[in-house]
Amino acid sequence: MIKVLLSEELTLHLYSAVEIFVKGVDKVVIAFSGGVDSSILAKICKDLGKHVYLVTVGFPESHDLLFSKSISRLSALQLHHITFEISPVDIVRDIKYVKDKLSCNNLSHIENCLAFYQISCVIRNNNLGNFFLTANGFDELFCGYDRYRSYYNQGEVAINKYMEEKLANEAHMMKEISEVINELRIESFQPFLSEPFIKFCKNIPLKHKITSSNDLLRKHILREVALKIGVPKESAYKPKKAIQYGSNIHKFISKNKDLLA
Repeated sequence: MIKVLLSEELTLHLYSAVEIFVKGVDKVVIAFSGGVDSSILAKICKDLGKHVYLVTVGFPESHDLLFSKSISRLSALQLHHITFEISPVDIVRDIKYVKDKLSCNNLSHIENCLAFYQISCVIRNNNLGNFFLTANGFDELFCGYDRYRSYYNQGEVAINKYMEEKLANEAHMMKEISEVINELRIESFQPFLSEPFIKFCKNIPLKHKITSSNDLLRKHILREVALKIGVPKESAYKPKKAIQYGSNIHKFISKNKDLLA
């Protein structure tokens, strides 16, 4: 019974966190991979009566391009789903600009900034408005990262310390992304990194997020809520795949490390 109440309370917090960012607008653009995080965000915006536009970027035949198409169809959102195939020319052209904007040489940050810069270009070129939403925050707050497994046997203090580190890193990276896409006059917002939502999620017992050091799925209570609100099962139980991997941006840069010089 306690878990049911917690699940219901989480659902309310999810919807209220998003509603704050979409109040007063009819159209909402979402960075979409088809995974559980972005699918939850898309379903909530749809339930709030918004016209939902999905944007997915990736190299041809990349995981995100293929998987997101199947999930947008299952979610009945395929009519406004824009997929953009990244080319090597796009990355070669944009990587110097992105690197010059960043205050660090963190490869993950560079790759994320490249991905979100491509998404912002799609939004601008299709006249979709001046902002989009992302579902960043769930992996930090619900033990989505695989590395959480290595902290599990060290206890809650170690897990919570790692969570704080990841939240700080995510906040820093989102600021970098904002700086990178600013020249396009596009903004990105993260409802699930808002302070009230973070505060609530920190109080959810870890047993509802990760169950053991062998837990390959994690984010359990979030996945259960996803199913209850109508996210397709194929998405709700899809293991995590970060945008730089799902888009094959990381694969391309790894094969062309001279671009980072």
